[in-house]
Amino acid sequence: MMTRRITQLLIGLAMYGISLAMFIRAGLGLDPWDVFHQGVSQKTGFSIGVVVIAVSFLVLLLWIPLRQMPGIGTIANAVLVGLFADLGLWLIPEFSHLGGQIAMLAGAVILNGIASACYIGARLGPGARDGLMTGLVRRTGWSVRLVRTGIEVVVLAVGWLLGGSVGVGTVVYALAIGPIVQILLPKFMVPEQAKATAPTEAVEAAPAA
Repeated sequence: MMTRRITQLLIGLAMYGISLAMFIRAGLGLDPWDVFHQGVSQKTGFSIGVVVIAVSFLVLLLWIPLRQMPGIGTIANAVLVGLFADLGLWLIPEFSHLGGQIAMLAGAVILNGIASACYIGARLGPGARDGLMTGLVRRTGWSVRLVRTGIEVVVLAVGWLLGGSVGVGTVVYALAIGPIVQILLPKFMVPEQAKATAPTEAVEAAPAA
C-alpha cells in the first residue's frame, strides 16, 4: 500500500508541475498562487520553478506557529512541483495562436485536476499552501471558504501588482478545479488499511478445503 501511495504522490506532483508550465505557455492567466509565483519570478529573475520551491519553504515556516506537522508528501510537494514546472517550460513551446492557447489551457486545467486528486488521494501530507489554509482554519475557527478566499485574494493581488498573468484562465481555473477534483478524488483516494484479522477469525473465515 505504501508503494502505491508514494508512486501516486510522485506522479501527481510531476503532473502538477507540468500543468503549471502548460498554464504559463497558454498565456491566458494563472491560478492565484501561480500569479504570485510568476510575479516574483519576473521581479527577481529566478525561474518560476525556483520561486515555487522557495515560496513553499517560506510558507512552511508559517506552519510553526500554527503547529502544523509536515508529511512526506509536504516536503516532496515543496521540491518536485517547482522542478517539474521548469522541466515543462523547457519542453513545451509557447503558443501564439488563440486556438492552441485555448487547447493548452483546457489541458492544463484537466491535468491539474488529475494531479491534485493523485497527490491528495495518496494521503501523505498536504502541500505547504493547503496546510497553511487548514492550519489557519483550525486555529481561528473560521470557515475553509473564508480562509482560502482570503489567502488567494491576497496572493492574487500581490502577484498581479508584481506583473503576474491574470486573465480568463484565472477564472476558468477557479470555477473548474473544485468540481474536477471532487469527481476524481474518490477514484484516487488510497483506502485506509484494514485492521489485521485475528488468527482465530482468519481460520474461521477461511474456505473449506
